Amino acid sequence: MKLGQWMGLLALIASCYILWQIRQALLLLFAAVVLATALNRLARYLQKFRLQRSIAVLLSISFLVLVLVSLFLIIVPPFAQQFQQLNQKAPEGIAKLNDWVDQIEARFSGQFDQRLPNLDVNDIMRQLQPLFNQLVGGAGAFVGNTLGVILSFLLVLVLTLMTLADPISYRQAFLQLFPSFYRRRIDGILDECEIALGRWVIGALISMSVIALLSLIGLSVLQVPLPLAHAVVAGFLNLIPNIGPTISVIPPMTIALLDSPLQSGLVLILYFLIQQFESNILTPYVMAQQVSLLPAVTLIAQVFFATFFGFLGLLLALPLTVVAQVWIREVLIKDILNQWDAHPKTLAAIDSAIDEEYESLGVKNHKSESLPEPKTDIPGSAENDDTVNQ
Repeated sequence: MKLGQWMGLLALIASCYILWQIRQALLLLFAAVVLATALNRLARYLQKFRLQRSIAVLLSISFLVLVLVSLFLIIVPPFAQQFQQLNQKAPEGIAKLNDWVDQIEARFSGQFDQRLPNLDVNDIMRQLQPLFNQLVGGAGAFVGNTLGVILSFLLVLVLTLMTLADPISYRQAFLQLFPSFYRRRIDGILDECEIALGRWVIGALISMSVIALLSLIGLSVLQVPLPLAHAVVAGFLNLIPNIGPTISVIPPMTIALLDSPLQSGLVLILYFLIQQFESNILTPYVMAQQVSLLPAVTLIAQVFFATFFGFLGLLLALPLTVVAQVWIREVLIKDILNQWDAHPKTLAAIDSAIDEEYESLGVKNHKSESLPEPKTDIPGSAENDDTVNQ
């Protein structure tokens, strides 16, 4: 390799290393782009009612702020109150469990003494005491992580507002990173990405709304406290397929357990049925109408982005997959693989390079003489040239 090639290779390695080090910042930037795309579509829709661009953007931002404030008021204060009650009733639950174990021991005394070990809730609590100490000790780390999440969220909001204020300028700056002859093509690919992201946002909102409505109806029938807050959490966590619905069942089951174990079991059955409906009927239909993503591709993308980028990568796995699908289809397949033409000059250059490689190894006659020479009907070949001359 020549000096210029070595320098190019080193520059490529350095660029990949830098991008890897700032991967979290790039994910936050991508989250801002997704949010700005959704608000931009809303602003364009409002512009159809003959509103100016600035007024439409202001209304879109106001709608976002209203949604965030409503979510905070619906979820945080009621959950804080319920968890406080849970903390107060936890000793009562432990006492009930101790009484229940004593009743079982008294009822089956002498029948299973040799088969079952002696269960003592106090001993169990003493064994679990180190775990509780670790949880209390990790409270500071939890607060620090929460503060980091809040700062990251504020950064995403600021980047969203800056991008939404003047999207054309940022788009033109991104196009400058590509060669001049390819910028128009990249501009079209960005249009495709915007359309795909918009469709994904619409599909995600539909799925979230249906899951929240079903959860609200089911929890209201079961008379679980805070049905609206639990339904909103279930709808929001539906943004994370396969994992989000599993996490969303924990709060209502925990609160229902304060009333009766039977109610908690019914909540588990309810969420299981909702998850089956979402994974087998709702999501395939909605995403097939909006974005064509195979279920296996979705799961593989979640595992990949969660492994390399953590929770933020898991949260953004689907929009990242949607954008990656557009770039792979447009650039790799259409512009490279579909245009890969075996031109005669290209074949001649490949044969010449192979001959030079064999000569450098000391092998002169590497071609088999028993194989016939391939005949070509490509215009510009030697036979066609002789025919044209005659």
